[in-house]
Amino acid sequence: MKTRIVMGSLLIFILFSAAFADDADEIAELKKQVTELMRRIEQLEAKQQQQDREMETRITKVVEEKQEQQNKQMEAKITEVVETRQLDGLPDSIKWIENVKFSGDFRYRHESIDDDTGTTQRDRNRIRARLRMDAKVNDEWDVVMRLAGGSSDSPTSTNQTLGDSASDSFSSKEIWLDWAYADYHPESVSGLNVLLGKMGNPFYVVGKNQVIFDSDLSPEGGSATYAWNLDESTTAKAAGGAYWVRERSTDADTSIFGIQGLLEHKLFNDNHILGGVSYYDFGNIKGNSLSGISAKGNTTSGGLYVNDYDILEGFGEYGFKIDGVPAALFGTYINNTAARTSHDKAWLIGAKYNKSREPGTWEVSYNYRDVEKDAVVGGLNDSDFIGGGTDGKGHVLGFKYQVAKNLQAVLHYFMNEKNASGTEDDYKLIQADLVFKF
Repeated sequence: MKTRIVMGSLLIFILFSAAFADDADEIAELKKQVTELMRRIEQLEAKQQQQDREMETRITKVVEEKQEQQNKQMEAKITEVVETRQLDGLPDSIKWIENVKFSGDFRYRHESIDDDTGTTQRDRNRIRARLRMDAKVNDEWDVVMRLAGGSSDSPTSTNQTLGDSASDSFSSKEIWLDWAYADYHPESVSGLNVLLGKMGNPFYVVGKNQVIFDSDLSPEGGSATYAWNLDESTTAKAAGGAYWVRERSTDADTSIFGIQGLLEHKLFNDNHILGGVSYYDFGNIKGNSLSGISAKGNTTSGGLYVNDYDILEGFGEYGFKIDGVPAALFGTYINNTAARTSHDKAWLIGAKYNKSREPGTWEVSYNYRDVEKDAVVGGLNDSDFIGGGTDGKGHVLGFKYQVAKNLQAVLHYFMNEKNASGTEDDYKLIQADLVFKF
């Protein structure tokens, strides 16, 4: 601005002088000086603009570097506070971060189904996605929520079939509320947990078998578990649950009341032996149907259950090592004590060898089961064995390989026979999974 004022003053002076000049050469010289001054003014203005832009760039860079440094300092502070659990060191606006943790998994599955009751072999690709949040409310209360995919509101599956013909091509996939419960663990009673809401199955299952309940089943209601040491080698555990299967506005609700007790005794060389008893009483199921749940093999009349289901289970497990490699044998025996038919029993025996934990490790498993028609509620048990339900038997082979940290390859082969059509039909299923955890 100062440059412009000075140059403008000189220009006025020169023009004023030219007005009184009486010599043509002087006038021409003055015009030349004016032209040169104008050129210099333009050069000075361009230089000044360049300097202004460079100054703005330097100022912006300094501000951005300062902001980035402040962000890094804040991140480092948060990391330090979280690692050392110094909650008071966090700003008030983000103190909640210490009390909330997220985890989840994603599974990609290819499966091939050869069912004698079908017309052709079926091949399909499926995905499962789950996201879990654990929030600490205070020293005695936690809240857990989990979202999961699923092609329907089925209680026994969170899979979604890619290219499902029942929906539009490349359709968006649905997300369901899979878990939502509060966990009370009083400091005064160590080993006690009381759960309220929609939760995972709290009852112990040997070999993770699914003869009574599918592993994806999330019962709704309340439960309590309690574990205590009888001595240095023996632990006792008890569990109980009250769940609402179907609420009715004009009739009694269908419910499940379950109770379980078990003892686990440690032997030499980290071996152990475990045994227990479970009892599940299905209230008000006889003479009713369950909305959204198919009977899947159970005896029905007009779509209504013919039998009650009061299920008594005895189970056992022996864990040991072979040349330092972990192994286990397990089994369960089930009887529906309220059934009015003789087809009221189920049993399973199985084994596992090795453990896939670190990258490069593997494990194998095997089980054989026989599930009679009215031994368990078919709409709630294993949805993969015989295609889901009861009235079938057969083998299941499993293999797991830890590909990398948090990445596992899994293979299962089902060789089953089912009697849904009144004859023994073969049912074969191959499942190949990639499981990612985070």
